[in-house]
Amino acid sequence: MTKHYVLDTNVLLHSPNALFAFNEHTVVIPEVVIEELDRFKKEPTERGANSRQVSKFIDKFRLQGNLLEGVPLNEHGGMLRLESNHLNTEIPPHWDRNQADNRILQICKGLADSSQPTILVSRDTNLRVKATILQIPAEDFRNDKVASIEQQYTGRCIVYTSSEVINSFHKDDGSFILPTDISLYDEASGTLIRPALVTNQFLLIRSADNDRHTALGRFDGEKIVHLRYHNRNPFGVIPRNIGQIFMQECLMLSAEEAPLVILKGPAGTAKTFYSLAVGLYKHFDVRPREYHHLLICRPFALLDETLGFLPGTEAEKLEPYMRSIKDNLFTLMSGNNLTEDKDITQIEDTVNMLFDKRVIQTEALAYQRGRSLQKYWVIFDEMQNATPRQAKAVLTRPGPGTKIILLGDPAQIDNPLLDSQSNGLSYASEKMLGSKLCFQVTLLPDECERSPLAYEAALRL
Repeated sequence: MTKHYVLDTNVLLHSPNALFAFNEHTVVIPEVVIEELDRFKKEPTERGANSRQVSKFIDKFRLQGNLLEGVPLNEHGGMLRLESNHLNTEIPPHWDRNQADNRILQICKGLADSSQPTILVSRDTNLRVKATILQIPAEDFRNDKVASIEQQYTGRCIVYTSSEVINSFHKDDGSFILPTDISLYDEASGTLIRPALVTNQFLLIRSADNDRHTALGRFDGEKIVHLRYHNRNPFGVIPRNIGQIFMQECLMLSAEEAPLVILKGPAGTAKTFYSLAVGLYKHFDVRPREYHHLLICRPFALLDETLGFLPGTEAEKLEPYMRSIKDNLFTLMSGNNLTEDKDITQIEDTVNMLFDKRVIQTEALAYQRGRSLQKYWVIFDEMQNATPRQAKAVLTRPGPGTKIILLGDPAQIDNPLLDSQSNGLSYASEKMLGSKLCFQVTLLPDECERSPLAYEAALRL
């Protein structure tokens, strides 16, 4: 049965391609949505760009026929229709009919009253709640949403095999384990099953006979191989748990082998700290030098929006947003054991020197559009506050020899327009799943190393 999907303005501002996401069904655009889109078209933001893109799409369909009657939208039989009727449809009298949301609901009720299966699609929670008052089915736009946090890919798992296989794997002769030799514990059935491994997935391999008999490995797409860098201490940093061993492995791999690393996990699991440590190690201690500069960006502003009218240079404007980076650098270089004022001042001067000499560069995400970065170690921090469009933009920046590291916690989102399933970090993780060029690790709450309080907060909050 063909359904009528009425799109709210926020859906189109979030994703212009939402017009094409409903296959054989009819997409209805209320005339008040066109008016709302017009309000945003001059904004120099992602929202403004999306508004202009939607207008171009609709104008293109206008040339194909009468939009009030409906024009073909795709090869599946879908239709696009503008709706300006149902002005006399009854809605609660205390609702302001001049308000855009109420007008959209009035159109939905008018369509439903005329026996047309109608569904409101809106990212506005309150509008969906009001739709239930009129007994109108309402949905969020889920086309670009990924799985919930509990179901998202972690880049790691625990598998089981025999002690003989583990003993053979530990031999220093290039040995490996075939996927057919391991099993995964299925909690639903309580039995061991054959795992469906993903390329570049990290494994904690336990003996089915002795739980303390273990090994660590990585599935390269065909077999389970040894970790190459688990015994390294980049810039003097020693991994303290299995998650950090996995994280160190994918960070230490070259840009040719692992040009993209996605690290997720709660605060205090050393994602930023480790990324800086390995980056400085690759810059200062490895010869020939692998990376010319370390570049750090954070999505505190929209991708195509300026930083505003704050006084000072770009670096001075970015200073408040990069204090966490300097905190990590200070800890990295001091070991957090300094007590003398002169020693503390010396380390602070060293940290500032890294920025003054442009060994470490900080830039706004807004200025990455159009760049081609070569031999850069690039850290995009707090990427859970970026949109999927921004994630795509930054992942298309690297040139030869550049390594991209995306960091963040999908459970800590400050952008009011995003959630754990629609943010750029989760989106990139889902879309790059299985790529040989992408390595992913999710750190666990019990791998928090910042402090006992940080660990307790990560577990409880």
